[in-house]
Amino acid sequence: MCNQIRVALVALALVSISCGFVGCQTASETSTPGTSTLTLKVDLTDRKQAIHNFGASDAWSTQFVGKNWPLEKREQIADLLFSSETDADGNPIGIGLSAWRFNIGAGSARQGDESDISDPWRRSESFLTADSTYDWSRQQGQQWFLEAANQLGVETLIGFVNSPPVLLTKNGKAFGDGSANANISPEHYDDFADYLAKIGQYFDENGTPLSYISPVNEPQWDWAEGNGQEGSPYQNEEIAGVVSALNEKIREYGLDTQIEIPETAQIDFLYDGDLDGRSNQTDFFFGDESSVSDLPSLKKKMAAHSYFTTYPVEEMIEKRRQVWDDIQQTDPDLEYWMTEFCVLGDVGDELQGNGRDLGIDPALYVARVMHYDLTVANASAWQWWLGVSPYDYKDGLVYIDHDQNDGQVYDSKILWAMGNFSRFIRPGAVRVDVDRSDQKTPEESADGIMTSAYVHEEAGQVISVIINYSDQHRDMLLALEGVEEQNISSFTPYLTSGNSSLEQQAPVIYGESMSIPARSVLTLTADIKL
Repeated sequence: MCNQIRVALVALALVSISCGFVGCQTASETSTPGTSTLTLKVDLTDRKQAIHNFGASDAWSTQFVGKNWPLEKREQIADLLFSSETDADGNPIGIGLSAWRFNIGAGSARQGDESDISDPWRRSESFLTADSTYDWSRQQGQQWFLEAANQLGVETLIGFVNSPPVLLTKNGKAFGDGSANANISPEHYDDFADYLAKIGQYFDENGTPLSYISPVNEPQWDWAEGNGQEGSPYQNEEIAGVVSALNEKIREYGLDTQIEIPETAQIDFLYDGDLDGRSNQTDFFFGDESSVSDLPSLKKKMAAHSYFTTYPVEEMIEKRRQVWDDIQQTDPDLEYWMTEFCVLGDVGDELQGNGRDLGIDPALYVARVMHYDLTVANASAWQWWLGVSPYDYKDGLVYIDHDQNDGQVYDSKILWAMGNFSRFIRPGAVRVDVDRSDQKTPEESADGIMTSAYVHEEAGQVISVIINYSDQHRDMLLALEGVEEQNISSFTPYLTSGNSSLEQQAPVIYGESMSIPARSVLTLTADIKL
């Protein structure tokens, strides 16, 4: 039996002693530490869900940035999002996203103002032309970023659809007519599926194969005129029809691409039956009476978005418990993927979606959502909304000036806080159990220390992400179970805080003192031999 290891992470006696330690603070940052040392016991043998990826989407600004902006700035943005390299000081250059979502546009951009989508940034090109041929030179800017993601090692590329192409929609628009039904008739399902399969074939041949095609997006919303972007509602039965047609076309074209559904607008629509015909989706698609659950190209996972379910904290956590309970009761082999989130709307007195904020407060909020999506809902993937945003909103990882041809590039603390997860928890990692000495519940720890841990056997690494939401630094003691002492290296810490952006700190040797700084996200990595 393996011996239990304890790595002491004890408080700094005085914050002014040394800036080589994690948690070194300036006088203005000094805070009273937590009342007691918190012991965290990580059991490397108690395995939870596999982690497949962390990602973001290319909608919508990359259509301009990737085509028009200077190459140097495009590469700067790509490095921030995709790079897993480090600089001369050992600091990550980027956050190493392992998934990238490519928006397969519906063609509203070609309609211009007649598209009735007022913001040109939210219109999209389509590969499908008016004479039913394909123009692969379109979506050039997005294709540049897809290729950059591929070149920089992003493993999972996903093609997602907001609306069927306008040439196939009922109203000739890239948004719905105000009803709760799909903006495409059943007689065009095969045409739609063929269109998506041809796009999958093109990217296969282009060397950027799509791991998944997601044919519908947030089907619960009506997506009528005035929503300001491409979109279509769908009834569950209509989604099943599209999935069946797409499954046949994927097999006909010999693609390895799998189908991702249902991109639920809120996670509670997975188990809640209140929205007639468009909710209770886990049971509908993978329950005993499902018509599609056995289709070979349909991935056994439920994809959902975390919007409007993150406040108050108690409700956020309970909804995530219900998601996982519902999935497990429906089919224990099902995975859960969280495939879209940003700070949308107000979240109590704490935060608002409006207003660009590059600082640590929204970053900590996002990190907390990530923590509970991963540890309570058992998400196997977590994907942000806009990889690049030109807006005055909390929706981006990288921000840019609202200019189609050039401008400044701004990183954000949301970017780097997400990087505390994405840069180090690589595909193939498995989440493991963490036991707290204070026995606090998820609800009780939401305003203080939140911890998750992961093991990657192939890479020989253990990773722990610690979020300190409070205004006090906290004394820590970390204990590892399931590995012998001689088979673990010292920890390398990476800190995101008000003054740090995923910066490498001094190594933590066993018995070396440290604290977790107030209002920060800290990742510890160590090489191990199991």
